[in-house]
Amino acid sequence: MAGFLLWMLLLVCCWPLALVALILYPLVWLLLLPLRLLGIAVDGVLELFSALIHLPARLLRAPRRTA
Repeated sequence: MAGFLLWMLLLVCCWPLALVALILYPLVWLLLLPLRLLGIAVDGVLELFSALIHLPARLLRAPRRTA
């Protein structure tokens, strides 16, 4: 909602710039989409490494089962 209100303010102050922003926003979003996907993949790999590093401690901390 804040983004829309800021765009409306820009539309009132400088309507050509607001129209250019309205046209360029989807193009910029499409250009940045691969970087977002790369960030998600890197985050997943780092979470995997973190889980592997913490696995021995989690196994040692687990409660013992008595039969």
